Amino acid sequence: MICGLCFHHCDLSEGQTGFCRARGCRDGKLVPLNYGRITSLALDPIEKKPLRRFHPGSLILSVGSFGCSLRCPFCQNHTISMTGDGEVETVELSPEALAGKVLELRPYGNIGVAYTYNEPLVGYEYVRDCAALVHEQGMVNVLVTNGTIEEAPWRELLSLIDAVNIDLKGFAPEWYRKLGGDLETVKRSISLAAGRCHVEVTTLLVPGMNDGVEEICELAQWLASVDREIPLHLSRFFPQYRMTDCPPTPVEQVYRLASEARRYLPFVYTGNC
Repeated sequence: MICGLCFHHCDLSEGQTGFCRARGCRDGKLVPLNYGRITSLALDPIEKKPLRRFHPGSLILSVGSFGCSLRCPFCQNHTISMTGDGEVETVELSPEALAGKVLELRPYGNIGVAYTYNEPLVGYEYVRDCAALVHEQGMVNVLVTNGTIEEAPWRELLSLIDAVNIDLKGFAPEWYRKLGGDLETVKRSISLAAGRCHVEVTTLLVPGMNDGVEEICELAQWLASVDREIPLHLSRFFPQYRMTDCPPTPVEQVYRLASEARRYLPFVYTGNC
């Protein structure tokens, strides 16, 4: 069976699991192995997603599972994103149970659910089912994603999403290939989301990889061509996972690149500085 969720198009035989480690062929069907299986649950400030121009000052219930459609060697959540079925401790939480927790936390300032921590789109069906219930309760759905998804399922899901933060890992196709991804797919996801929901974009600046002035200017110019009002977060890299030998991004470089990006975009924020 061929999974059509993302550009990897994994061709799976019975018992096999896809590139993302969260989808597999079981009993002749393509199934999300991480459906309702939660590794992380926390009530977070909305700014931590990061979203700076969507309900600022609010709290949101953040939920994550396991698996990812990329292989970033600097992933800060690699203990869940780079694991598969049976490799990490989970708890069962049905869409109905999650929706119930959303309402329970409403008096404490919760505005909805953020699907985050690992790559939520590899658990597409769970996000879709939860998001529908959350909307029925009059609350919001936020998606923190790498944007690696095919057009048809993305269009379907966007009708249930109120805000997204999409990781744009850089603006060079060869860099994306090293991460197991595809730049054009992510650009399409950003373009489709713009105008359909609130969109913010994050780029982690990895020294010597994607932190050149020319690349960031090209990225900012392209983003402005989609919608000049899209906020861009330029975040400082710290050694993680398989890149512990790489030094942190110099703070002055983050500020310099933010200044360059502001030539094209009015809302540019720095992170981890």
